[in-house]
Amino acid sequence: MDVGIRELRDGLSRHIAAVREGHTITVTDHGRAVARIVPVGAPSNLEKLIAEGKVTPARTARRPLLTPVESRGAVSDLIAEQRR
Repeated sequence: MDVGIRELRDGLSRHIAAVREGHTITVTDHGRAVARIVPVGAPSNLEKLIAEGKVTPARTARRPLLTPVESRGAVSDLIAEQRR
């Protein structure tokens, strides 16, 4: 069900009741979809794909981020210095 922002605001209780019943609401702004309100218990698209066996979840957790390199000055200055 597509609902404009104004209509959503004016009938919020009614639309939330529809979501409780299992409906998904797509919120539009000037005809363009900007948000989706889904029931809390509904599986995400990724969860559906995993359940269907179309996607395999990662076996390990993400690697930790690298430690930033300390530098003096802006990157563009460092590049200019390297080119000399």
